[in-house]
Amino acid sequence: MLKRIDKRAIADWLAIAVAASLPWSTSATSILIVVWLMVLLPSLEIGAFCREFFSVAGGLPTILWLFAAVGMLWADVSWADRLAGLSGFHKLLVIPLLLVQFRRSTRGTWVLLAFLVSCAALLTTSYVLALWPGLSWRGQVPGIPGVPVKDYVAQSGEFVICVFALLPGALSLLRVRSQHGLIVLTAAALFFANILYIATGRTALVVAAVLLFVFAARYFGWKGVCGVVLAAIVLTFVIWKSSPNLRAQINLIPGEYQQYSSSNARTRIGERIEFWKKSVSFISEAPIFGHGTGEIRKLFGQSATGEAGASALVPDNPHNQTLTIAIQLGLVGVILLYAMWIGHVWLFRGLTLTAWIGLVLVVQNIVSSLFNSHLFDFTQGWLYVFGVGVVGGMVQQCKGTMPDSEITPSHSKRVLTREADDRPRIL
Repeated sequence: MLKRIDKRAIADWLAIAVAASLPWSTSATSILIVVWLMVLLPSLEIGAFCREFFSVAGGLPTILWLFAAVGMLWADVSWADRLAGLSGFHKLLVIPLLLVQFRRSTRGTWVLLAFLVSCAALLTTSYVLALWPGLSWRGQVPGIPGVPVKDYVAQSGEFVICVFALLPGALSLLRVRSQHGLIVLTAAALFFANILYIATGRTALVVAAVLLFVFAARYFGWKGVCGVVLAAIVLTFVIWKSSPNLRAQINLIPGEYQQYSSSNARTRIGERIEFWKKSVSFISEAPIFGHGTGEIRKLFGQSATGEAGASALVPDNPHNQTLTIAIQLGLVGVILLYAMWIGHVWLFRGLTLTAWIGLVLVVQNIVSSLFNSHLFDFTQGWLYVFGVGVVGGMVQQCKGTMPDSEITPSHSKRVLTREADDRPRIL
């Protein structure tokens, strides 16, 4: 019994380390995930895993992976390409494991705090690089000030999550006139200012707009949505006038589209449109079950023969999660994808702060996946998997879904106390 408890504790701390490493390092995160799995798997009970497999939140990601594995059978590429196509689905198998782990663990909050603190350190480094251009070290992303590691898409996506995770707590504290509310609100503002003024991701701006609407509807009701929208319009005008970086990013869109439409130029907007147009034609050829797992690169390669400009590109994915699934697995795969997303939204339908954080993670992934294949990308994909798994386990724990044999009086007291603390006071 002691060894099992020790393994569970070690697995918890390794999950905390994964969350802390995710904003910074792909290599460190990969190593930590492997070690975490090696420690966690021997400590899992078969019955607990089976319960998660047959649940909506844990079962649908597994079923999507199983269908992708079966989809290799009708793909017309080498087995190396089929296995490479399946690799993007592998992380979905981690969701039920995390649900099992954090439905029993009391360290889920530490995972969230580790990610927040790590993002705060990344935020500080970003501001230092942007405000002190004379520094000899300019980060690992040349030519983009304020992005020390990875890329601006990943950084702005992480910061959007931090903004909307902090807002409910800030408003709750301000409601009771606590000075800590101003500190939390200032932290959220610094994260958002970094997106607007330093490393602007256009996808992150769309995600922020959608999350603002969801936030207003959830915490202020539909009547309050109008007030929040009006305030957002005024704030948008002020930000537009004061942020050259934001204006530059938005003003690029018409020019990029014009260059693509007139000369088939390789621009960010043009490439996406080209990928999406070709994807629709691929899907129409095999609409129900798709072309098979791993077929994407082959199909784009065949369509690019003899082409030039944007039409000559051969991507690994069409920069849209729905199209990525539909090309390989057809309508059946898309239904499973959206069923998984809807199931995870339903999991976080509660009114606690924990449930809100889970909802932010799911909505962020759904919206950003309109412009990227973020479920299969490393940082965004693992952020979704660990977010849904950890927060989902915490939510299930608060709902009292643990097996009765594992509930003790002290554990029940901790869960009830945390649930009371999590419940927002601004409804």
